[in-house]
Amino acid sequence: MSIFKRLRDLTMSNINSLIDKAEDPIKLTDQYIRDMQEDLEDAEKSVAAQIAIEKKFKQLYEEQEALAAKRNEQAHAAAQAQNVDLARRALEEKKAAEVKLAEYKTSYDSNKAAADNLRDKLEQMRKQLTEMKNKRETLVARYNAAKAQNEINKSLSGLNSDTASAGLKRMEEKMLQMEAQAEASNEVSSKGKSLDEEFAELNKDKAVEDELAALLKQYEK
Repeated sequence: MSIFKRLRDLTMSNINSLIDKAEDPIKLTDQYIRDMQEDLEDAEKSVAAQIAIEKKFKQLYEEQEALAAKRNEQAHAAAQAQNVDLARRALEEKKAAEVKLAEYKTSYDSNKAAADNLRDKLEQMRKQLTEMKNKRETLVARYNAAKAQNEINKSLSGLNSDTASAGLKRMEEKMLQMEAQAEASNEVSSKGKSLDEEFAELNKDKAVEDELAALLKQYEK
């Protein structure tokens, strides 16, 4: 017996409540949908069978109705022709057809009522299946959102604010140390120049100044 059949007496809101409280609502909802789909297919077969019975009795009573009408006309024709025996036989068959007509009509009415009832239930099942499918879409969205939030919370819980601050402070200290080392290295490099290098730089600057002075002198008035 399917889950839906076991819970057939539950209202849709109760089923939704159970799904909302489930640890894995998506799997449970999918199971409900599969069970409801199976129930719907079984119900469609039952309704089709009941409709076939309804149509059969309708056909039988309509046949007897047509036969009774036909024998009535024939009885009138025989009486008009003064054929008493033929008129009597026609009336007898008319009476028998009317009896069968009443029986078939009663059976038709009861089977039609049963078929109509099954049609209504089938429509209700279709609506419930549609509601459940819509419910699944909502649950999937909620489930994915909650899952993402949980993942973020886990990631954040793994971060210790004190540890992060200590790490940042240590990084700043390391940068200051590297900058100090670079500055000291630059000073050592500057002080490490030879006497010839320093005189070369001095002469280099003097040559530029001499050329500049000569250039300016050309344009003196």
